[in-house]
Amino acid sequence: MRAFFFCASLLAEWSVKMNIAKYIDHTLLKPDATRGQIVKLCHEAKDYGFASVCVNPVWIPKCVVELKDLGQKTDVKVCSVVGFPLGASWRNIKADEARQAFLQGADEIDMVMNVGMLKSGDLLEVKLDIQSVRLAVSRAILKVIIETCLLTLEEKILACKIAQDACADFVKTSTGFSTGGATVEDVKLMRKTVGPKMGVKASGGIQDYAMAMAMINAGATRLGCSAGIAIVEGSKK
Repeated sequence: MRAFFFCASLLAEWSVKMNIAKYIDHTLLKPDATRGQIVKLCHEAKDYGFASVCVNPVWIPKCVVELKDLGQKTDVKVCSVVGFPLGASWRNIKADEARQAFLQGADEIDMVMNVGMLKSGDLLEVKLDIQSVRLAVSRAILKVIIETCLLTLEEKILACKIAQDACADFVKTSTGFSTGGATVEDVKLMRKTVGPKMGVKASGGIQDYAMAMAMINAGATRLGCSAGIAIVEGSKK
């Protein structure tokens, strides 16, 4: 029996290794990103078969054009951010930003939770903030960035539960623009909190294949990475 579970574990790891690109949101959110860099990002995403490209809203139309192949969109989705990177916008502004992103062609929205309101104990406002975006983009995948590096353990659990109650599709660790990124411990906690059905996205500081696999083994179902190519190439070694 022990041998059976060992073989099953190896098989599962092999399956992930062969398809690790499908876990990756190929990401470029730097404020000085150029049009040429965005075009390159899209071509890389098509070549490697990443889950999506994740870009700032202004680049959504360009990504939609670049990801077309002979008149048809590839499997690569367009992901964009809302309330990024602080999460401290008015909720109607976030909702409108999300709506415009969707209308421009974004398939997935990564919104930043109102961290300050959570830490102030205003949990209803946090939920309404997420719900406003959910209602604005009911047909898009919605990921809620909780910025784990700024939260206590109890706050991380609360944030995950609120996002789940507000009908988000994923909880996400980090923007990559704060004081820290994804950790294995946080991903494990988030997975334990939301259960097996909700998505968990690890983002921030994932630089190589070993780190990517550690996040997946901890429960991540999506990875936000600017080092996606290095991760995929590392999986081939």
